[in-house]
Amino acid sequence: MTADTVVRARIPSDVKERAISTLDRIGLSVSDVIRLTLIRVAEEGRLPFDLAVPNRTTRKAMKELAEGKGKKFDSAEALFEDLGI
Repeated sequence: MTADTVVRARIPSDVKERAISTLDRIGLSVSDVIRLTLIRVAEEGRLPFDLAVPNRTTRKAMKELAEGKGKKFDSAEALFEDLGI
């Protein structure tokens, strides 16, 4: 299979540097990982890793938390007491 196409992606520079550092330790380049990943996606018709996407309820809870809403507890015991457990 001839490699005749270039793929480009914009990512934060700190992510790129950390990835390069990790890949150097295991003997791979960024191009190697992109090539291997895209080959697997093409051959298997899926991502080669699990992609967890939060459902609507979880996204709502995450938004509320980011907005400072919701209850906070100082201990598990306080949480259990609030839940009636």
